[in-house]
Amino acid sequence: MNRLSGRCPYCYGKMEIERLRCTSCKIAIEGKFPISRLSQLNTEQQRFIELFVLSSGSLKEMAQKLNVSYPTVRNRLDRVIEALKGKMKPLEEQKGQILDAVEEGKLSAEEAADLIKQL
Repeated sequence: MNRLSGRCPYCYGKMEIERLRCTSCKIAIEGKFPISRLSQLNTEQQRFIELFVLSSGSLKEMAQKLNVSYPTVRNRLDRVIEALKGKMKPLEEQKGQILDAVEEGKLSAEEAADLIKQL
């Protein structure tokens, strides 16, 4: 599974999902669908979150199911939490990245102003 990103790798614009298609009947729905922070986690982190929910948040139960120690599960949870926090970058950090792109010549000042307005 490819990891989704909320920003365009070319121009740093905001990415959005525009089309969903049923694999069974092939019907497609078009629109604007947000990319959730959970879907931006890597596959291993997503599976960890699934197990966390199915274990009712019990790290002890997860340790038993994964056949690892409680501290190992706690460390994995901490890494997932940090990854999610990274998906919630403060507005100022996002603005800084856009301004850096202008400085590097990847964006014009006008493009940067438009992107900052979208934040």
